[in-house]
Amino acid sequence: MSKKTNEEILHFESDYMEGAAPEILKRLSEINYEKTSGYGTDLYCESAKAKIRKECKCPKADIHFLVGGTQTNSTIIASILRQWQGVIASQTGHIAMHEAGAVEATGHKVITIPNHNGKIDSNELENYLETFFADGNQDHMVQPGMVYISHPTEYGTLYTKKELTTIHGICKKYNIPLFLDGARLGYGLAATGTDVTLSVIAKNCDVFYIGGTKVGALFGEAVVVPNKNLTPHFFTLIKQHGALLAKGWLLGIQFDTLFTDNLYSKISRNAIDNAMYLKQKLTEKNMRFYLDSPTNQQFIIMENEALKELGKHVGYSFWEKFDKTHTVIRLSTSWATTKASVDKLLTYF
Repeated sequence: MSKKTNEEILHFESDYMEGAAPEILKRLSEINYEKTSGYGTDLYCESAKAKIRKECKCPKADIHFLVGGTQTNSTIIASILRQWQGVIASQTGHIAMHEAGAVEATGHKVITIPNHNGKIDSNELENYLETFFADGNQDHMVQPGMVYISHPTEYGTLYTKKELTTIHGICKKYNIPLFLDGARLGYGLAATGTDVTLSVIAKNCDVFYIGGTKVGALFGEAVVVPNKNLTPHFFTLIKQHGALLAKGWLLGIQFDTLFTDNLYSKISRNAIDNAMYLKQKLTEKNMRFYLDSPTNQQFIIMENEALKELGKHVGYSFWEKFDKTHTVIRLSTSWATTKASVDKLLTYF
């Protein structure tokens, strides 16, 4: 049997498989022949920054545009931590699992604590910090110098405003910054029932980023530092880490477009609507979910033999083994997913 072409497979592996929102492509085409200053010093970057500050209700925030998520995570962490410090993350955190040791390559340990459907528990975090700083041998150990969370998490779950506030309070107690990875932030903000907004995040996180790569941009992330004194010389450090784009206007105009006429929210909502439709229909088919995700990532427990058949028609992400005969897979919708593609996907279950 001949191997199926890319077009014949329904792709639900991830949320960054398509190009970019048409509005972005249109604007890039319109300014293609403009001569624009480099490294983010252009008017498009300035316009995007102003719009993001307004959405975050944080008029003095420092904002930088970086090329991708892994570069952003490693650059932020390396710029804040001292040589003897590490970063606390959930065992399933992206920096601990899927970044090929990028943080460790900067000389900083990722200190993992248990995860609860992808999230860290505030009591466990406080217990860890209290135990560490009470240890008489702490000078022989890697000192926790930052807490890392993601929203949504790797399991599509979300923190509540109360959880964010509590975790941030613990971080302030121990004088360590809280860093929120927002690679999929648009989908978290668009989820039904969440009480977390950009302004809530800006108030309760010391540094965070707004994901573009997975939410309608060709590439790029917008780092927001509410108190710019946290990251002195950040521009230089971005360049050291290979995350600075010479044609910085390519990033600026994308985020300027995403934050014009509520586009970031609208396209994120499309992913949520299709994910909830998929969840509803799979529930009606008596499929088993690994957990309850309110965002664009849905995790299904599949019998291994059935999964082999599914794989002939559908692209999915392997997530983890459930038991000897079952596997957890991830199906992701995106800003570009159509209801028609979800309906076709459902025919294979």
